[in-house]
Amino acid sequence: MVINFEQVHNYYERLVFTAVASQASMHPNYSADNLADVACVMLNRLPARYVRHDVDLMFYLTEKERYHIEESLTEALAYAFEFVGQRMVKQDSVN
Repeated sequence: MVINFEQVHNYYERLVFTAVASQASMHPNYSADNLADVACVMLNRLPARYVRHDVDLMFYLTEKERYHIEESLTEALAYAFEFVGQRMVKQDSVN
């Protein structure tokens, strides 16, 4: 039997990458590496939700759960940009 795990992914990854990319122009001093760090910090603030197909998860969520996901993404995005930004300032002061 051949098992294919290629479809398995963390539901939040695509949402996080899209959110960070959409905010990148508002943070012109963040390099591509900084933005990748923002995505990592953000993903670490969110629960892992592994799925094969995003639509499967969305089908079973209530409206309240969908709202909670959006709120969690917004909060994690703000936190991650602030967290990485503070580290950038500290790094600049050391250099």
